[in-house]
Amino acid sequence: MTNPGFKDHFSASASDYATFRPRYPAELFEFVASLPERRSCVWDCATGNGQAALPLAERFDRVIATDASAEQIAHATPHPRVSYGVARADESGLDDASVDLVTVAQALHWLPLDQFYAEVRRVTVRHGVLAVWCYTRPTLDDALDAIVLRYYAETCGAYWPADRKLVDEGYRSLTIPIDEVAAPSLHIENHLSLGEFGGYVRTWSATKRLAKAIGRDPVLDLENELRAVWGPDSERRLVRWPIHVRAGRVQREG
Repeated sequence: MTNPGFKDHFSASASDYATFRPRYPAELFEFVASLPERRSCVWDCATGNGQAALPLAERFDRVIATDASAEQIAHATPHPRVSYGVARADESGLDDASVDLVTVAQALHWLPLDQFYAEVRRVTVRHGVLAVWCYTRPTLDDALDAIVLRYYAETCGAYWPADRKLVDEGYRSLTIPIDEVAAPSLHIENHLSLGEFGGYVRTWSATKRLAKAIGRDPVLDLENELRAVWGPDSERRLVRWPIHVRAGRVQREG
């Protein structure tokens, strides 16, 4: 299946993405689930391996989870209330006025926004809700954080796709056609070994582009630098990712 215009930064590492990407806290889904009038059907657009689809399925009758990457869908975790499919954000294949909520987790910056918003208006019910969120760069203890920030901003700086700046801004600069509601302060917390943290960093789109440019794995150097402060590789360090949510009822044109 070809998807012209699809910005595919993750299909080649879908397995690593499923293994190493952080999981969202329950509080995020409690907030999102509180917004629509009904909890019947959700469209989780750009679902990746279903990290948001599965918690949504615990709170809604049905989740339709789509991604333009067939490889990502192949690594998604099955669930009886989740229907996975390969589809673009602007061509979902869903019926008109068929979903109560549309979600996009850590992917809005990759989508063709005007076309996607038009699709959201088409598929949502009256008073339907759009909720999008992203998490920004991970933070660690001071000495470790300085090393990671240098890798993120300097080593990888020129290799981040231009759209990544929207994540760094927490999507604040985006115009989203919703009657926005205030979202709670949220974050992801996880305790990771050095190997697990390195595995996560290898899923970054900038890391992949840098590795291709220099012909080797740049995370090996990062791990070596971190190791002097981290301690034993097996030691688990607290990693935190701030979450930025924008959500509200979908505005209709006219």
